[in-house]
Amino acid sequence: MAKNVLITGASSGIGEATAKHLSKLGWHVFGASRRPLGEQLSARSLTMDVRDSDSVRNAVAQFFDECGHMDALICNAGVGIFGATEEVSIENAQSQFDTNYFGTLRVLREVIPRMRQAKGGRILLVGSLAGRAPLPFQSHYSSSKAAIDALSAALYTELAPFGVHVSLIEPGDISTPFNDAVNWKAGHEQSAYGEAIERCETKNRQLLLKAPRPEVAAHCIARALRAKRPRSRYTVGASSRLVPIARRILPDRISLALIRRHYNL
Repeated sequence: MAKNVLITGASSGIGEATAKHLSKLGWHVFGASRRPLGEQLSARSLTMDVRDSDSVRNAVAQFFDECGHMDALICNAGVGIFGATEEVSIENAQSQFDTNYFGTLRVLREVIPRMRQAKGGRILLVGSLAGRAPLPFQSHYSSSKAAIDALSAALYTELAPFGVHVSLIEPGDISTPFNDAVNWKAGHEQSAYGEAIERCETKNRQLLLKAPRPEVAAHCIARALRAKRPRSRYTVGASSRLVPIARRILPDRISLALIRRHYNL
């Protein structure tokens, strides 16, 4: 019998690629997003805005009405903003967390009680390497992903006694429409950081043009779902594995200096 999976942020990027890949592997896929899924996806479309508790509650209830049980949840919905920490408005920073962290939490609060009662299930939270190697002029995005990292680790220990496995998926740079949706002008138009912020934005855009396709993340997610003994975290892409190793073995002074050099700061 096909397994049932709910994917948030499924209309594009990693979520869309994962929906396609899992459908091909025989999963019964429900894709949740604010707008309907494309016709090319063989997935059931659910309308969900993770910023709205009622929207989340209704979409999850619809899933269980149709399926009865959930084998896996993939929390992928997220947004990004770019700007100097001091120049990004509190409203923009709060909006970043409302989607990336609290949006994830809203979905989890609806799903966890059912998985706990069923004594089984898989939960995958899509974080980012930025949570461990914070990016200059993306401090709010990096902080929200660091929060997801901590949330995933806490849930891993909380839910293990109930047979619910939790894993963090850590992509590095991935070429997706997410990058086009980043608010690159969240800070001041006439930034006090001048050429530094312009160099960093240019570097980011160059890196994203060369980044792997989202299918790389989709295959990593599928591997995590198939694992008999899933790990607590999966880093996406061979080159991305160097980042956590460097952060672990190098003193902060050196690893942060390498980040500065990487972004020409």
